Amino acid sequence: MGLDLAHSETEDKIGAIDGVGRKVEVSKGGVKRLICLGPGSLRLISYLGVVDRVVGVEDLEKRFTGGRPYRLAYPELANLPSIGPGGPESINRKPNMEAILAVSPDIIFVTYMDASLADEVQRLLSIPVFVISYGRFATFDNSIYNSLKSAGKILGMERRAEEIIEFIESVKRDLNGRTIDIPIDKKPRVYVGGIGYRGSHGIESTEQHYLPLEWTNSINLANEIEAKIGSHVFSDKETILKLNPDVIFIDGGGLELVRRDYQKRPDFYKNLKAVQDGAIYVLFPFNFYATNVETVLIDAYVVGKILYPDRFKDIDLESKAKEIYRFFLGKDVYGAMKELYGEPGRKIDFEK
Repeated sequence: MGLDLAHSETEDKIGAIDGVGRKVEVSKGGVKRLICLGPGSLRLISYLGVVDRVVGVEDLEKRFTGGRPYRLAYPELANLPSIGPGGPESINRKPNMEAILAVSPDIIFVTYMDASLADEVQRLLSIPVFVISYGRFATFDNSIYNSLKSAGKILGMERRAEEIIEFIESVKRDLNGRTIDIPIDKKPRVYVGGIGYRGSHGIESTEQHYLPLEWTNSINLANEIEAKIGSHVFSDKETILKLNPDVIFIDGGGLELVRRDYQKRPDFYKNLKAVQDGAIYVLFPFNFYATNVETVLIDAYVVGKILYPDRFKDIDLESKAKEIYRFFLGKDVYGAMKELYGEPGRKIDFEK
């Protein structure tokens, strides 16, 4: 599945190649204490089932837990010592060295750090630094799979890493099989607003590589807008009016901002076909301190059920969401997510 990870073992060391091409080695006795820095690092480690080895967390992980299912699943993480502020401002910056030393980790997992800084931090702390890569923003290239396999090797969780990859691929195959042959003239034109990008945003924030639409072979109108930041797009209301989507999905992380905007500019919303037709729906947050992988899968089934009900008539969305949460997190947090954002796929009525 992509690059050769060049794993290696010696008598007393286990080694793997991290997300920026560095060979990182740890004691063969195993990693018993770890910390995670940067967007999404703790999420991937939680998927691997080793939260009990985490000995400190960023301040951001102690707050704003609602948009990140892994934090809802493991509220006890908030009680761990602080290892720095976290957040977008900490990306590719030297971390709080004293705080890290105070919790004595065997390894540091980090996202969005370049190789030279990772080498420097590792040298100064004499603690292995392993960079995890999510790949290109909001995409599923081999980087995230390779990171799961490499981290799994380091942590002795190789089988779990392979299970996660196969689960994701099986969902993609299922979604594709249900939708691949739908004629283009039978597909509604879709816009997704409110997608998080280094914070919460309103209806103008959208994404060209929006996986729930890609994996259901749907028409994503964001691809008709020029992207200036990778595949993420900050549109404007005039453009959205011109696109005039048949269906609009609003990311739960930006829903409150969209509601406030409606109160200020109701005429804009009332002129949209999707709003006139009552075809505007809420989804669980896609990005919240990097991409919520399990939420991508849940939202994809929600999107499929709404856009192509005949192809998804056998899918009970609540049961599917619970199954996915249990697989990734070992716990069902659907009820907690529903309490925060409402039922995924429910229609939005701005007048209520």
